[in-house]
Amino acid sequence: MAELFVTNFNRNFTGVSATAANVIRQQARSRDLRLVGHPLPGCPAPISVAQARQLSRSPPRGKEFSIWHVRRNPEMRAALWARDVLRLPIRIVFTSAAQRRHSAYPRWLISRMDAVIATTEAAATYVPNVRAVVPHGVDTALFVPAHDRSALWKSLGYGGRCGIATIGRIRPEKGTDLFVDAMIRLLPSLTGATALVIGRAAREHSSFLKDLQSRVRAAGLSDRILFPGEISSTDLPELMRGLSLVMQLPRYEGYGMAPLEGMASGVPFIGSDTGYYRAFSAQGRGGLIVPLETSQQAAQAAQALLDDPHRHAALSRAARDIAENSFSISTEADGIEAVYDQLWGQ
Repeated sequence: MAELFVTNFNRNFTGVSATAANVIRQQARSRDLRLVGHPLPGCPAPISVAQARQLSRSPPRGKEFSIWHVRRNPEMRAALWARDVLRLPIRIVFTSAAQRRHSAYPRWLISRMDAVIATTEAAATYVPNVRAVVPHGVDTALFVPAHDRSALWKSLGYGGRCGIATIGRIRPEKGTDLFVDAMIRLLPSLTGATALVIGRAAREHSSFLKDLQSRVRAAGLSDRILFPGEISSTDLPELMRGLSLVMQLPRYEGYGMAPLEGMASGVPFIGSDTGYYRAFSAQGRGGLIVPLETSQQAAQAAQALLDDPHRHAALSRAARDIAENSFSISTEADGIEAVYDQLWGQ
């Protein structure tokens, strides 16, 4: 029987999906692992929840139980049903990234977990039974610097001599409007730069997206601030390599992988002071932090960085080094494995 079942019940590829996929690709090399639910890039073909329950009826050889690793409310609920109602020999591990108090129902679900892994010290203060703080890592073999950034950017076909992007869901919480405001301020004085708003807007945020596009048209920048939509996980690493700057200005962020993926690609970032961005920046060596709700300061920081090729090159080199040595996916996988071993060893 399998040792480890990792759930993915969201058919959309979200930030949670990306972090799970990164770890699963590492774990599948050494664990008898099953992905449960929807597929993830580069991961084993998924099985159904019913199949996972069937495979969990007997514990794996040499162990008293299998582990179900969950990351979302429906996944916690399914695992609890398997453990507490069906009485299957499993233990449940939950990863928590939220840096704010959960509502009542998630709090109850989390309280029933056998072990909780927090992604940051701040996140650990909001959940019980934390066994370890394990920051998310980036796949530094997948996200790598370009040999010739300028040539790659040109080949991507977005226009201009360099690219700046924000990546994630298009909604107020993610600060997409702050990025657009920053680009409206910046691009008139930054010749040849093209800005990309990468991501999709949910139905409830369609009017928010339309308003952003209207502001861009009113500024006469429709050919330089582009909305290409969601980029597939297979195409994202190449896009990252071609960028000159990642800018993430969320009003709230639990963790935030986009700056880290950029850093692994040798691309510095500018980020608002939320999520784990300040830790990524390593005191300004790999990225620059601006206060919340400050599109003007973000634009000024980008101007200063992109107008100084030597400084930009130094941050690019440092960003890659920080990602490799402090935030690699292998480090995250090792931290998670230590929690599994604690449970199996009890």
